[in-house]
Amino acid sequence: MAQLNYNHLYYFYVTAREGSIAKAAHFLHLTPQTVSGQLSTFESYLGTPLFDRLGKRLILNPLGKLAYDYAEQIFASGHELLDMLMQKREQRIRTFTIGITDAVPKILAFDLLHNSSTKFDSTRFIYREGDFDNLCAELAINRLDLVIADRNLTPGSNIKAFSHLLGESSLSFFAPSAQAAQLAPDFPYSLQQAGMLLSGEKSSMKHNILAWFERLQINPKIVAEFDDSAMLKLFGQEGHGVFAAPTRIAAHICQRYNVSCIGETTELSERYYAICAERISQSEIVSDIFAQAELLE
Repeated sequence: MAQLNYNHLYYFYVTAREGSIAKAAHFLHLTPQTVSGQLSTFESYLGTPLFDRLGKRLILNPLGKLAYDYAEQIFASGHELLDMLMQKREQRIRTFTIGITDAVPKILAFDLLHNSSTKFDSTRFIYREGDFDNLCAELAINRLDLVIADRNLTPGSNIKAFSHLLGESSLSFFAPSAQAAQLAPDFPYSLQQAGMLLSGEKSSMKHNILAWFERLQINPKIVAEFDDSAMLKLFGQEGHGVFAAPTRIAAHICQRYNVSCIGETTELSERYYAICAERISQSEIVSDIFAQAELLE
């Protein structure tokens, strides 16, 4: 039976992670020739290349990406085992990896997740941030256990996952206090020609707000769009434009960014979902997060 050479696998893993043989050699304290030779030996043993070579650049091919995913898990488990044995722990520390989309307010994600992070002390929580499509792709290959998002999976998606509505919130609009006081009396029509800061193209909030403005025949001046919701609020704090956020975190926004609420509309709402792999949909951690969401409603 063929045996895997873990030294060769490690050289491959470091090279893929670092992006080049030269950087891998520097990390491993070896010569580039040694690393290159070990990679060639590994690929010859497997009978297939793992990289596409474009000049001096190494790009993982599909089999290389698969090998890298396995190698990452193998060496992460090895580090965990070593840590457990050195600290003489008899209970294995599980990992639970959660992806949070850019559009979800971080304070809302914190409110949903911090209780579970404290309660399950034998679990190491790993939090990652990204856009919806990339995080769902990570979920599909079991690199994530759960995704917190502002939208659901589209019908007919080939991702085997379970979706759960965590909650819903109306929207409120914010600006520095002096500007908010001027705009509040005739809200929302006072937003006609007012400077407006919007979320980026991948956010459902942007499209919902623009459709709402169109229905009301309100034409604000769109000053800027932001993929990063924290950056949007910082610009709003400095008076660059009015911005919207979920009403359920309005108190936090006013205190954190020193702004005031202009007004609220129940005609617009943001929904938040937990999307999890079917293999863990009934786990204690997932159930606890769902219970926490119910308490926050």
